[in-house]
Amino acid sequence: MPVYEYKALTPKGKTTSGIIDAESPIIARQKIRAFKAFPVAVKEVHDSPTKKESRTLSYARYFQRVTPAEVSVMTRQLATLISAGFPLVSAIDILIPQTRSNAFKGQLAKIKDSIVEGNSFARSLSLYPRSFSELYVNMMHAGETSGTLEIVLERLADITEGQQALKQRIRSALAYPVLMTFIGTVVLFLLLTFIVPSITSIFTDMDQTLPAPTIFLINTSAFFKKFWWLIVVAGVAMLLVFRSISKTAKGRHFLDKRVLLLPGFGQLSKKLDVARFARTLGSLLENGVSMLTALEVVKNIVGNQLIANTIEDAAKEVEKGQDLGTALAKSKIFPDISIQMIIVGEQSGRLESMLNKIADVFEGEVESSVMSMTSLIEPLMILIMGIVVGFIVLSICLPIFEMNQLVM
Repeated sequence: MPVYEYKALTPKGKTTSGIIDAESPIIARQKIRAFKAFPVAVKEVHDSPTKKESRTLSYARYFQRVTPAEVSVMTRQLATLISAGFPLVSAIDILIPQTRSNAFKGQLAKIKDSIVEGNSFARSLSLYPRSFSELYVNMMHAGETSGTLEIVLERLADITEGQQALKQRIRSALAYPVLMTFIGTVVLFLLLTFIVPSITSIFTDMDQTLPAPTIFLINTSAFFKKFWWLIVVAGVAMLLVFRSISKTAKGRHFLDKRVLLLPGFGQLSKKLDVARFARTLGSLLENGVSMLTALEVVKNIVGNQLIANTIEDAAKEVEKGQDLGTALAKSKIFPDISIQMIIVGEQSGRLESMLNKIADVFEGEVESSVMSMTSLIEPLMILIMGIVVGFIVLSICLPIFEMNQLVM
């Protein structure tokens, strides 16, 4: 069924816009009037844009992409409607006008049309891999197959909301240190590039031997003033090189290996990836997905390539009949406590609940570690800024003190 973008006037005279699916523009206008609005413009949305529009649409799609938070909210709303007894198509139809993002509205409308045409919900969701992850699609498939779609939606809503909440807490904890680092770097750059040279210029005309700190400050500020553009270019070039390396398999493997070796941050990153692995695998197994299929899905959602390779190798061993815990232990990448808990879960027949427990433990450790790091970073940054600014002030004041002594 075609999808139309529309602009309409409300009874109060305000302009509104949105997306609606209908068999023809006439029916689309009738649906808009049913919402007690007067249609001003109705235009069909095409899947394949013309060459003239492709560049504009590529930028629009970047800024109108569907965020994980929007998917999380939609999942919770859909779970509530399905649990209340609404058919799937009717539930999606109710959610479309409530969705703020026009891009997401269009996707939901086409997903609904795909279901009406006879495709499964999971198959319809898989048409939009950027919005709905492989985990999401596989859990929907398991829910449809087992007839427990409302339970799967509730569980998936809990998972997505939990992940969003954890990300938000980590971002909130890191926001202040990151902002202070950025502001401090900019202030020091401006001081050394523009302020210090104008102050130290008076010392260059003096026929006097300057203190070593002052000479160092003058040379440093002169370098920044003359080659500031080179520093900017070098920074941009490093970012581009890093991005190009991370896109290749070997480069990603190299960078991910170095990340795990970083003091402090490496363990933090590993725990976060293991928590994501355990949470996802436990949820898939609870919803009836087979172990091998679940491992294939989990392999694609962990952030580190080394851990993904470990999961892939473990899947091959599991396929041969080996236990998951023993297979993961061979790589020695997973923390020992996670391996022990997996082995206990397999032996007791409660692997799913044990995996969820692993996720809870490591997510809690990551959050507490981030809080501890930020509490140490803030005073450390203030100390570093104080030392640098103090050195600049001392380097400027030393020649002045020597001049006063000569005069006296």
